[in-house]
Amino acid sequence: QVQLVESGGGLVQAGTSLKLTCISSGRSLEDYALGWFRQAPEKERELVARVSWIGAQTAYEDPVKGRFTISRDNARNTLTLQMNDLRPEDTAVYFCSAAPPRGYADYNVPAPDEFAYWGQGTQVTVYW
Repeated sequence: QVQLVESGGGLVQAGTSLKLTCISSGRSLEDYALGWFRQAPEKERELVARVSWIGAQTAYEDPVKGRFTISRDNARNTLTLQMNDLRPEDTAVYFCSAAPPRGYADYNVPAPDEFAYWGQGTQVTVYW
């Protein structure tokens, strides 16, 4: 089972960048599809970006398209989220998540409800 740990959050000014990192202290991430979610105060948790089990196909939600980049490094057992041109509305706790293998080679990104493992989250706060 994967045990996910996020890092890299912080307090930053609008227009700047942050890079979040997620590592697994348990099982290798290689067999999992991966994603980033976020939850702002008094709001539901929402999907931000995801990457497929195989082939590194990615998908982004509209609010972050063109600004955020998700990437995985199976050799280093890490997942990152590069966030550029940050805005106050990006303020949230960001969670790394993993979707378990489907049992066959799959180049697609997972559906949001396939994510089953979660990190503890890292706070990102953006101010003007």
